[in-house]
Amino acid sequence: MRRLSHIILPLLAWVLLGSACGDDTDTGADGRPTVVVTTNILGDVVTRLVGDAAEVVTIMPVGADPHDFQASARQVDAIRSANVLIVNGAGFEEGLLDVIEGAESDGVATFEAISAVPTVEFGEHDHDDHDEDADHDHEGDDPHFFTDPARMALAAEAIADFLIANVDGLDAEAVEATAGTYVAELESLDAEVEALVDRIPAGDRILVTSHEVFGYFAERYGFEVVGAVIPGGSTTDGASAGALAELTATIEAEGVDAIFADTSSSSELVETLADEVGDIEVVELLSESLGDADSDGATYVAMIRTNAERIAAALGS
Repeated sequence: MRRLSHIILPLLAWVLLGSACGDDTDTGADGRPTVVVTTNILGDVVTRLVGDAAEVVTIMPVGADPHDFQASARQVDAIRSANVLIVNGAGFEEGLLDVIEGAESDGVATFEAISAVPTVEFGEHDHDDHDEDADHDHEGDDPHFFTDPARMALAAEAIADFLIANVDGLDAEAVEATAGTYVAELESLDAEVEALVDRIPAGDRILVTSHEVFGYFAERYGFEVVGAVIPGGSTTDGASAGALAELTATIEAEGVDAIFADTSSSSELVETLADEVGDIEVVELLSESLGDADSDGATYVAMIRTNAERIAAALGS
């Protein structure tokens, strides 16, 4: 028995030590500090900002719909035990709001990316002739700031500053260098998108989308959002038969050439509307999630560039 204790006690001590190391949320397995991020779009941005200076843990996988995403127990634990947490904000992560609030209550330093940019409200870019009751049953700041790369550049700078100020052990000089390079890339991307949409005549810069997700893009590049299949900022909102009939009439009156669908949500209503209108193209855009690793939207920069190219191809003369 005594001989057995010589084996069990050291083994038990090793297990307990390993468990303690596994609960350390300040550093990853390789000793780097860890940053937890909710969406895969921001996960890619933060990864580019920190380079090799930190490990980035992204909660939402590619293809996830942020409006109805539910975290696993392990993901909830990762969020609530994080050293720092980066979120989109403005209610974008609908299924995670209680978890995020709980993490903040637990003392997790949390940064809302949207807090760094000028915001627009839902409905600001809706067509003037639309029924107010149909289009403005949703209020507040539109959370989809990331459709505008110029705003993302502002958010990226603010995120880098937040991380430098709040993450112990982070190489501040390295982050400043990588962040500066990435912000410059985002500013260049903004100019590239502007050049792409310049191919579209001003009168043809009309958007009909699955739901209200491109308000910031519209403001930045001179588009008008004449309607959305789901008239709200969330894919969990509904669409009435009356609203769809009104949108059909608007599309026909405006001579709209394309309806833009979200790759991260069902396109069933969009296809139904397109069938009703007839002779209209349905174009998929990467709106609220990155694409697969081998797709044209595997990174934030690639996603924005691809969307601009598809919009320009669909609406350009």
